[in-house]
Amino acid sequence: MQGDIDLVVRRDDLIVFCEVKARRAGSPGGAVAAVTPAKQAQVRTLAESWLRAAGSPAIDVRFDVVAIDGVRLTHYESAF
Repeated sequence: MQGDIDLVVRRDDLIVFCEVKARRAGSPGGAVAAVTPAKQAQVRTLAESWLRAAGSPAIDVRFDVVAIDGVRLTHYESAF
């Protein structure tokens, strides 16, 4: 599968895969709406590949979204 993971952050036994989306202020649905179910599935698949390649032991995984609407940034923890 092709694609990229915007951010991968590790703290202790937690790895966070974070999708970052930006849109102009006032865009319908805002930036968070751009993280569709298809995009979520793609990020999950890429995360599985990343974890396999990294040889990571059993750890906790979380998927976050950072939505940037104009100059407003919103961090959604455990977004999907």
